[in-house]
Amino acid sequence: MWLAAGLGAVLVLCGLEAGRLLRRALLATLAFSGTVSLAYMAYFWWQTGNLPLDWLLTVNLRVLLMALLTFLFIARVNLFRRWRFPAPVLPPVLAVSQSLGLRRTLEEFRLGLQSRCPRPAGLSARYRATAHAAAWLLDRALANAHESAQAMQSRGVFK
Repeated sequence: MWLAAGLGAVLVLCGLEAGRLLRRALLATLAFSGTVSLAYMAYFWWQTGNLPLDWLLTVNLRVLLMALLTFLFIARVNLFRRWRFPAPVLPPVLAVSQSLGLRRTLEEFRLGLQSRCPRPAGLSARYRATAHAAAWLLDRALANAHESAQAMQSRGVFK
């Protein structure tokens, strides 16, 4: 009940942008929490023979509320204006540069798919392209994490 009330309050705070922000939050929630929920539902049903509907509703409402709050924060707060000069400006600059690089990469994947298909791509081709993009992004993230770990180890952070 508290999560549903919180979701309603955040939707009121969204104002005229509520529909757009809720749509984005639902898509993000479906992408992340949908997979986890389906796997847990299948496992729980296989083990006990019934579905954990109360748990699923609670977890998915919580994730939806956090996603909606995040999108509302992003829409309303300009971090560069809020982060005054005497404070270090590096964190928002790094965050924005990383997100712009990710956006550019995803746009290049989209253009690559578009250039390989004479007609608009079908659903299976889009799924395959999405899987390849996700695999590439995961591989890149693992490589970056490995490089960071090596840099930290060479500086004596851990052994």
